[in-house]
Amino acid sequence: MKILVLNCGSSSIKYQLIESDTKEVITKGGIEKIGLPGAFIKYNAANGEKKTIEQDIPEHTVGVELIFKVLTDPTDGALKSLQELDAVGHRVVHGGEKFAESVLINDEVLKQIEACNDLAPLHNPANLKGIAAVTKLLPNLPQVAVFDTAFHQTMPAKAYMYAIPYALYDKYAVRRYGFHGTSHRYVSARALEFLGMKAEGSKVITAHIGNGGSLAAVKDGKCVDTSMGLTPLEGVMMGTRSGDIDGGAVSFIMKKEGLDADGISNLLNKKSGLAGISCKSSDMREVFQGKVDGDPKCTLAIDMYTYRIKKYIGSYAAALGGCDVLVFTAGVTENQADIREMVCKDMEWMGIKLDTAKNATIHGVEAVISAPDSKVKVVVIPTDEEMMIASDTKALVK
Repeated sequence: MKILVLNCGSSSIKYQLIESDTKEVITKGGIEKIGLPGAFIKYNAANGEKKTIEQDIPEHTVGVELIFKVLTDPTDGALKSLQELDAVGHRVVHGGEKFAESVLINDEVLKQIEACNDLAPLHNPANLKGIAAVTKLLPNLPQVAVFDTAFHQTMPAKAYMYAIPYALYDKYAVRRYGFHGTSHRYVSARALEFLGMKAEGSKVITAHIGNGGSLAAVKDGKCVDTSMGLTPLEGVMMGTRSGDIDGGAVSFIMKKEGLDADGISNLLNKKSGLAGISCKSSDMREVFQGKVDGDPKCTLAIDMYTYRIKKYIGSYAAALGGCDVLVFTAGVTENQADIREMVCKDMEWMGIKLDTAKNATIHGVEAVISAPDSKVKVVVIPTDEEMMIASDTKALVK
């Protein structure tokens, strides 16, 4: 089956065309700056050449039309016609409590996704625009929604509830939902497969650390806790997000700086994290180079960043009653050996012993990086959310 995977952001669309039977990525690309000056699409042509087209892309329907045009281009396209497409799988950020698994999209599903818009105002409306664009252009093509929050719906109430008046949960569904669920689901299962272990009886901690970051505690193949909360702001320190912060500090800053709700949200989501502490960049590579060069703020940023990941690993080992496997994935910890080493340093107490020489050689490939006598297997597993979306889409359409 040929499945188009779409990941629609507020001003972007990433896509992959996947042959789900062979798990081959036929082609991929992305659109940036939708509704803004200088909009463009970058894509892989049929001959493997990377190409860019700049044109006005005022909204998502025009963007999806452009993707379809590129896919069926007589010279560069991977499809002879759109009739070769069997289905479209969409990444949908927030499914609230309504969706614990992927679903075929129909009118009722669309209403339920829309009902979650308040929980993800930057993401869900964009996801819905992508679905609507495909529906307009190919109304009979099956579409599937794969939710970032779904994998975390197995958390018990003691893990997902906040200690605030219960009425706020009843009225507004204020609770921990977690994100990056498709990635956590993929890498936790793939790590066990890679190591020849069964899900039953396993205790796995997954660390999805990119520009955004989250950890999950996975027992018997099911999530029992995760670090992100009602929104993707909670948890570990990230590229531009603060992660965990005292609610009292939030109200204090609002008063002192004269910020409203939108203002404090912008500060915590877009001006904090690595960027806020280093005063240099949200890019881990640049901040780490600053640490190497002796910049004290960059050094502090890296120390805070790795310390907070380490704390979550320790807390999740407690939640799970131990740990068999620690998985590193996503842009930062798939590729930056120094960060992995700093996180794992002095963790022998819980059975983590890194093979530092092996770790230093691993960049973006599946590998065991723990020492042979380490009680906890430490592995790098590159995430593949698009393949997971394609797999779910194939199963539901068939």
